[in-house]
Amino acid sequence: MADSLRRLINNESCRILQEKLENWYKDYHINSCDQNLNRCCEIIEMNSMIQGQLFTILNQTAREGGHYAGVETIKSRLLPWLGTCFSSTTSGRPFETSLSLIQESIEKERQLREFASTRNHELQQLEKELNSTRLQLTLVQQDLKASQAQEESTLRNLDRLNDYEQQVQILKDEIAILGAQKSVLHSRLARSRSPSPRPCRSRSPSPLPLRSCSPGRARLTNAARHAHLVARFSEIYTQERLDAQNLLRTYIDDLEIVQRIIYVAAVESFHAAKMAFRQFKMRVRKTLSLTYSGPESLEDTVLDYIVRHEDLYDVQASVNEVIRAMNINPKISFPPEVDFIMISSLIRELCRVAFSMQTLVPPLDIAFGADGELFNESKYRRSYDSDFTAPLVVYHVWPALMENDSIIVKGEAVSKRGALWSRRSRSKSRSRSRSMSPILSHSASPSRTLLPRSRSPSPIRSGSPSKWAYSEYNASWLSH
Repeated sequence: MADSLRRLINNESCRILQEKLENWYKDYHINSCDQNLNRCCEIIEMNSMIQGQLFTILNQTAREGGHYAGVETIKSRLLPWLGTCFSSTTSGRPFETSLSLIQESIEKERQLREFASTRNHELQQLEKELNSTRLQLTLVQQDLKASQAQEESTLRNLDRLNDYEQQVQILKDEIAILGAQKSVLHSRLARSRSPSPRPCRSRSPSPLPLRSCSPGRARLTNAARHAHLVARFSEIYTQERLDAQNLLRTYIDDLEIVQRIIYVAAVESFHAAKMAFRQFKMRVRKTLSLTYSGPESLEDTVLDYIVRHEDLYDVQASVNEVIRAMNINPKISFPPEVDFIMISSLIRELCRVAFSMQTLVPPLDIAFGADGELFNESKYRRSYDSDFTAPLVVYHVWPALMENDSIIVKGEAVSKRGALWSRRSRSKSRSRSRSMSPILSHSASPSRTLLPRSRSPSPIRSGSPSKWAYSEYNASWLSH
């Protein structure tokens, strides 16, 4: 204890502290606020060092006195002083306010740290969940790709199986036809070699073979094929027709001429497909009638054969026939540097659909349309550029689809007031010149190229123009 007290005296800390206090007092009014605060902090630091040494001396003195020596002094003087020094009124309100502000700032910093740690934890959790979700999405995409690949493989296998079944069925039918023809030839050969017996008359007529009226494949699939073909007809209107229209517009600026060309292509495609169907049906009936003895009627068998063998339909021949008919049609004109063959894809799809529609019971056909006919709301819908108060049709954009006498798919037509007669006067004065189609140069003679299709005279001439045109169209259709 004596050594510590001696060191405190030798350091002269109290004297230096006194000098600093006196100097500060002299310069207090001269110094700035920051300089006074620095002086005060320096004195407080020195005072705390002296207090620390004094407390060390106090501790050593209390040890030298034993366990209970100096207890009363500490209780009576030290403890009351320690209790009142921090709440002394000499410190003033600014100290308490500063202390409270420091405590509040510390508390806010602590809360901010806690909030930041919480947000970091949440962000880490969200990142983990996002990574997990991405992983799951990647797995799902991989599964989806695998399923799509498996589905495509299955579809390809089904297509192959259907092709094989169709080929097998074709071979079976051809074998049956050849076998029947062979038996007929053998029987004829046997009859020609054997002497003909004297015919004997039988009193009772020989019974005819009974044929059941069980429906064939064509009738069983009639509803499904009907729905598919109607949907395909509408799809051609919305897709292939617009593609052909955009292609023609690159060469022809007049939208009316482009729409007339597409409408004539649709009408001629149905006409060519119906003619091809009738010829194909006649050939099949002629072949099967020689040897057929099945339970179904001959007509049902012929129809079933056509449904199974629609791939034998020569659609290219119908396309060529349509283009030849369009080349000599006086209602449409075309620049000489291009050809109707450029819309052959549209014509081909229309011919296929029209041919398949003839296998339905009852068959489907397009409605007849003539320029100048009365506009029928149940038959057509007006184009966007039409006059919605005009009663007459100027020209047609797309034909309507009919089943017997009922419209099942509306067509499209353009109606405008006073435009029909001006167009007719212009069409009479306008000459149509175009280059010959390359198809004509290979498959048609020059005489047929230059002459229009023959039309038989109509028996009804005194009626309305639309009826006369309709009868003339039917006569031309039958002549083909």
